[in-house]
Amino acid sequence: MASAGNRAEIIRALFAAYLANDRATVEQAFSDEFRFNTPYGENIDKPTYFAECWRDSDWIGRHEIERIMVEGAEAFVTYRCVAKDGRSFRNTEFFLFDGDKVKRVDVYFGPSHEDGALVKQER
Repeated sequence: MASAGNRAEIIRALFAAYLANDRATVEQAFSDEFRFNTPYGENIDKPTYFAECWRDSDWIGRHEIERIMVEGAEAFVTYRCVAKDGRSFRNTEFFLFDGDKVKRVDVYFGPSHEDGALVKQER
């Protein structure tokens, strides 16, 4: 069984793979039963995730991981994503693991920032 420290390292490795646009590493980290949930779609399977949600990461300047909390097979990560053009946003993601594989990710969107100020979102 994977340890909490190992699961935190898996999450860190996933963020590094996203920045490197390393789809193969991300695909390998997800279980065959992987599901992805966001306010834009629920219960997206692994093939649909890579067909419709995966995008080139060239627009991302960096991820600033603020915290990773792991308890058993569950983990939360809160991070700030900074785009190369200076825009940024802060999200929290819930991970569910099956051993060392990611079985589910639920994304909770946070506010966007530009030049250190909150950018109001359209409703």
